[in-house]
Amino acid sequence: MIELKRDLVKYIRDRAKSGYKKGTECYICGEETNLDFHHFYSLSPLLYKWVKKHKKIPEEVLEFRDEFIQEHTAELYDHTVTLCHEHHLKLHSIYGKDPSLATAKKQENWVEIQRSKHGMV
Repeated sequence: MIELKRDLVKYIRDRAKSGYKKGTECYICGEETNLDFHHFYSLSPLLYKWVKKHKKIPEEVLEFRDEFIQEHTAELYDHTVTLCHEHHLKLHSIYGKDPSLATAKKQENWVEIQRSKHGMV
């Protein structure tokens, strides 16, 4: 067991990030600088829901993080998008810092609408 010196989510992100497929441009506008990687299924609520459901002890994150990542491969790697920082901030201004898991499809729809407005379709 470790003493958590940082946010639980960072231990998951550190392990999972090597598999992220960050694009080279914003999916919405095509900007090629200041890019962010966005999870439609926000990692914090996804992880805390899973920890509660499986009755895991947060301090044992290093022991269970591979199990979590394996169970949530789609949310971590498939339901994601690369956005410029401006569009990423705009998305979070609408859906919040840690958007509810129930808003994932709405976020995806918002991104597609913004993409079509920028003529990227």
